[in-house]
Amino acid sequence: MRESLVIGVDAGATTTRCALSDLDGNILARAEAGGANRNSSGSAPAEALATALRTLLDQSRDDLARVALGVVGVAGGASLRAATQAAAEEAWHAVGLPGRVAAVTDLEAAFAAGTSSPDGLLLLAGTGAVGAAFSGGRLTHRCDGYGWLLGDEGSAVWIGRAGLRAVLRALDGRGPATALTPLLSDFLHVPADPQALLRDAFDHPPAALGALAPLICSLVDDPVAFGIVEEAAAHLLHTLDTVAARAALVDPPVVLAGSVLLTEGPVAERVRAGVRERYRIVPIDARYGPAGALWLAISQLSGAFPDPLVHARLTR
Repeated sequence: MRESLVIGVDAGATTTRCALSDLDGNILARAEAGGANRNSSGSAPAEALATALRTLLDQSRDDLARVALGVVGVAGGASLRAATQAAAEEAWHAVGLPGRVAAVTDLEAAFAAGTSSPDGLLLLAGTGAVGAAFSGGRLTHRCDGYGWLLGDEGSAVWIGRAGLRAVLRALDGRGPATALTPLLSDFLHVPADPQALLRDAFDHPPAALGALAPLICSLVDDPVAFGIVEEAAAHLLHTLDTVAARAALVDPPVVLAGSVLLTEGPVAERVRAGVRERYRIVPIDARYGPAGALWLAISQLSGAFPDPLVHARLTR
């Protein structure tokens, strides 16, 4: 078994990242491709997965026969479990990989990327936003993660939507003037005109709105942008508090994941301060999703959670 290799994939809404490792936690190759979320990426998940896997295997073709298992963490996977597994298997076989592949939610991969503990809390805010609780290595509770249309409050896409809505209200007179108007129109290369902004917004998949979030967060001196930042952080902390109350864990680790929380900025600062104040701990960053998927793959092959030193190698 120690000669076997595993593949871990973090298939997010905007980027699919994957890695190959041995069972001791030594990462041998890494690769990435476009997003693989059928709800917000505007692409077929199997195609994005296959592209990332081919890039990975091009770096390590000699190791192909040693691959025993792959674990794919997919955004939106909980509500589309069968379709997610089918897409993972399609991609796996399309590139000629041996062994088997298992699909899990991006929450499971993200939590495992942050800690080797089987119990704890996760707050993820990137393209989407969701809170989750784990007990005994199992996902037991979750809050939000309902997608760009109905939820994901505090996510990058939510922030982008809020900024565009504020600009549209300013332009048609329903809301106050804001410095977001010239900033966003310049970034999008369109006139500061409602119809031009609408055309651009609808010409791209919803996940693309997340690209506006860093701009909006950079303008906290503007009262409108400041309000969006404050509301985003409040939504995220409320999501975490809600799932924590339902799980009732004792002194759990709190793992943070996703670009909004792992990139320095006002939303991340407010959320981190809120975690320290509420839970009296410093949150843990889950910076490399494929490491979590690799940890899950190694655990499945081993039949138990490996030595924490393996986790340390995967996440260093």
